[in-house]
Amino acid sequence: MAKILALLLILSLGEFAQAQTAFYQGKTITIVVGTKAGDAYDLYPRMLAEFMPKYIPGNPNIIIQNVPGAASMIAANQVYNVARPDGLTLGAIYPALYFEQLTKKPEVKFDWTKFGWVGNPVTSNHLLYMRSDAPFKSMDDIRNASAAPKCGASGITSTGHYLPKLMEETLGTKFDIVLGYQAGQDVDLAVERGEVVCRAFTITAYFAREPFISWRKRGFVNTLMQSGAKRDARLKDAPTIYELMDKYKTNAAGRSLVKVVLSAGEFGRPLVVAPGVPPDRLKILRDAFDKSVNDPALLATAEKRRLEMDPASGSELESLAKEVMAATPDVVQRMEKLLGGK
Repeated sequence: MAKILALLLILSLGEFAQAQTAFYQGKTITIVVGTKAGDAYDLYPRMLAEFMPKYIPGNPNIIIQNVPGAASMIAANQVYNVARPDGLTLGAIYPALYFEQLTKKPEVKFDWTKFGWVGNPVTSNHLLYMRSDAPFKSMDDIRNASAAPKCGASGITSTGHYLPKLMEETLGTKFDIVLGYQAGQDVDLAVERGEVVCRAFTITAYFAREPFISWRKRGFVNTLMQSGAKRDARLKDAPTIYELMDKYKTNAAGRSLVKVVLSAGEFGRPLVVAPGVPPDRLKILRDAFDKSVNDPALLATAEKRRLEMDPASGSELESLAKEVMAATPDVVQRMEKLLGGK
């Protein structure tokens, strides 16, 4: 009997593998990227698209569809509501979109906890850069300024908006945040033109691409703050937000707010699928992601492209999504105020 059961199990597993190969063979997977081509949020899914097919039964092709706008809200809504839940459409979205759901923004057409979480290639800590010719050389200068520095952002769930707002809540600074840029690259161009003088975004992007490589060489910007628990070795002169909270004696409520908000960094650059994707296909995608981010060839490619790797699995992101969406009403209320709500 045991031999018969073992044989049946082997046959059923073989049939499952054949079914999945048959499904993906000759198909094309689309990754909907919520920003412009060339942005750091675009570079990671493009790299993954080169490596994941060989780890998916049937070796499907993977293409990128850029759907920029509203800090990737458009892309997230598209994946959640328009894409068929068949495992052929993934989304590469911003990590802080859960802010919008927690604060009940009407534009949200998704439930953060119901996305199928595939994985995240890199945890994202953040920084605030400032044009070096601006009269703000430290947080003290910003706290004491008569006119707030202008920072650019693409939307309220982008780091460019929520990190300066978080500093206002916890460090006593003041920023004039200019919204409406389509993507981070547009903010950087605005900084070069002098329309704005600062931007908050990921450390990964700052060291991954132009114009930041050239900017650093010519001293065009200074880094005034970073969001990690400890200083990044490449930004040894920039204090962390935790050091600054100690310096300015931030209260316990402010520290709790920081903890919830900065969880966005743990989501990093997530890949998701729509709710309803069959569990076996979600598992295939998760396995392909996990194998890809541990592939020596991908890691070598990431190093050449100056893309840091610090991956998290889909199951880890799924647990984190449930955790952040269970934020207490008082924290949500403070987040709503932070994001310019009621």
